[in-house]
Amino acid sequence: MNQIKIEGRHALHGTIQISGAKNSAVALVPASLLADELVTIDNVPNISDIAALDEILTYLGADVTRDGSIMKIDPSKIECKEIPESISTKLRASYYFMSAMLGKFHHVEMYFPGGCAIGARPIDQTLKAFRSLGATVIEDGNKYIVDAEKLIGAPIYLDMPSVGATINAILVAVKAEGVTTIENAAKEPEIVSVATFLNNMGAKIRGAGTSTITINGVNKLHGCFTEVIPDRIEAGTYIIAGALLGDHLRIQNLIPDHVDSLILKLKEMGYPMEIGDDYIEISAIDSPKAVSVKTLGYPGFPTDLQQPLTVLLTQCKGTSKLEETIYENRFGHVPYLNRMGADILIKDRSIFVTGGTKLIGKEVDATDLRAGAAMILAGLASQGTTTINSIEHVLRGYENILEKLTDAGAKVELIEI
Repeated sequence: MNQIKIEGRHALHGTIQISGAKNSAVALVPASLLADELVTIDNVPNISDIAALDEILTYLGADVTRDGSIMKIDPSKIECKEIPESISTKLRASYYFMSAMLGKFHHVEMYFPGGCAIGARPIDQTLKAFRSLGATVIEDGNKYIVDAEKLIGAPIYLDMPSVGATINAILVAVKAEGVTTIENAAKEPEIVSVATFLNNMGAKIRGAGTSTITINGVNKLHGCFTEVIPDRIEAGTYIIAGALLGDHLRIQNLIPDHVDSLILKLKEMGYPMEIGDDYIEISAIDSPKAVSVKTLGYPGFPTDLQQPLTVLLTQCKGTSKLEETIYENRFGHVPYLNRMGADILIKDRSIFVTGGTKLIGKEVDATDLRAGAAMILAGLASQGTTTINSIEHVLRGYENILEKLTDAGAKVELIEI
């Protein structure tokens, strides 16, 4: 287990470059198995989640090479075999292999995926999509055996606009016979990225980014090149860091429209920002205003930025309300913030943050990926020294976070214990 030690209250300046999106890359990599030829993916972040996907690819027989941010995957020799629990449970996104393998071989055996403990994350909508296309699903404990004599295009109505279920439905439908229509689909940019990738391979997908996606099945997908979109959650995290401690901190290589919900909240708080085609520049201000925030699917406020934003709310004048509508267990960071001096009350699926409090460095835990990011932000904003345990959660999703913060003026150190 490693720790991060942070000496707080150092101004952040200069430029932070945003990496490729974790939530896009972890779907693009399994999607590559649907091709019959070499695919090349650029701007792949160097994070542990990608290493875990690489392990599954290699286990299945794919030829994988990595050169910096470029990942080349030749899936022409992959085998249809059980994906063991020891590797499938390392990350939530392993379940994209379930749909890619089912789409390619009409059969898959693997164990329930892993990921952060942020509440119930069922795969019932994914299984519903499989069954709609003609597959049978056998659940044996946390093992799933999914089989289809043939996959036939059909209407799929998702009970909620789940990102994972939408991507899984797309992956399994691209080679199904006939037409598949996904209604109540999620609209996140990562879904558009996956659909574009598959279309570049020869798939016929229309409507990605809207609530209705139509897929005309094809027999073959060829190789192609794609580039991972910038990580909007990483960008949002550093924008919040700039709101806390920025001295003209520039966040570069982002798509401003992808973080529009955060920009609007920061403007409501009173923050002036310089917004360019691919950057945002922001500085800390005195006494930002309290706001109300409700997490929603895209283009609403993202649940993945709820925890980092909580840290900024502790510095806002007045009482802010933050309602979490996506996951019921995403307040693991709150007890640690209160230990550091925050005044936060949890009530059902909302928190009430009385701002203007002084944060003091303490020893805290990163209970999940985005809670870990929140703890880093809290450490940066606190007086004294903060020590964060279980930092592996953060390294799963933020490429070179310590180096990027150090280059911007932070005093952070990784401690190996």
